[in-house]
Amino acid sequence: MNNIKLLDGGFSNQLAKYVNGDIDGHPLWTSKFVVTDKEKCINAHRDFIRGAEIIRTATYYASIEGYAKHLRLTKEQAIKAIKDAVVVAKTAIKMEEEKTGIHKEILVVGSAGPYAVKYHEGSEYTGSYADQVSEDQLLDWHRPKIEALISGGVDLLAFETIPCKKEAIALTKLLQEFPNTRAWISFSIKNAKEISSGENFVEAATECWKIASKQLVAIGVNCLAPELVVPLLAKLLRADPSIPLLVCPNSGETIDAVNYRWIKGSTRNVADYVEEWLNLGVSYIGGCCRTNAEDTQQMLQQINQWKNKIV
Repeated sequence: MNNIKLLDGGFSNQLAKYVNGDIDGHPLWTSKFVVTDKEKCINAHRDFIRGAEIIRTATYYASIEGYAKHLRLTKEQAIKAIKDAVVVAKTAIKMEEEKTGIHKEILVVGSAGPYAVKYHEGSEYTGSYADQVSEDQLLDWHRPKIEALISGGVDLLAFETIPCKKEAIALTKLLQEFPNTRAWISFSIKNAKEISSGENFVEAATECWKIASKQLVAIGVNCLAPELVVPLLAKLLRADPSIPLLVCPNSGETIDAVNYRWIKGSTRNVADYVEEWLNLGVSYIGGCCRTNAEDTQQMLQQINQWKNKIV
């Protein structure tokens, strides 16, 4: 019961309260703003810290080539920008502690999205690029960012929204190049059985666990409709009950990956699902797209109510 960790939610949704312009439509997404609007990123992080025990850096879309193409940064400047995202998150923690006088053990997790964010054309949600890229290419693309995040001082890594087994396996192998670093990996989902590429979720998850169980703190799902969580993770638990579980669903809306717009989905609040995830044994709970700090607070309430029930 004491191992339950509450994560933050959709950083772009919270950041939108502080910045003008289209966050979701920019090729660098929130990664742009750790270069152009650090103070506003700090504000968004602080909103989440008031409930969450874990916050993720605004580096999901960050890459050396992405920063070069869209902000004209050199390689050295891009690496610094990724490290700065860690500083921004830690600054938010320090500022919130100074304001409240309360010390909280907040973990800073380095967010790493899939290879195809470099294209920003929707394939990051389908995994359709997997056959066109080698494992070495995947490793070479991810490695500089992972090195920068670790050098910047993150507590953990988050390999998030991974749509295909090939990239998930590559990332677990890459993790082993940094034996003192721990991480979680979470898949994007097509339905109650398959990850976005159409491959079997349980097979992909258990293979990752076999490769890097000593370094993985959890395996899970993110950027999916909340009602798909239990069917997916129940199957994974039956296959291997030893795997710690992570859940970061969307608000209930679904994304149109071609036009980058959101389509109305479930009418239930995402926090309404928390009790069933806890009953299943999920250890890490947070939000993804279209969730915000208010959802995080509601999740915290649900977690506390559940704990009180079972005491």
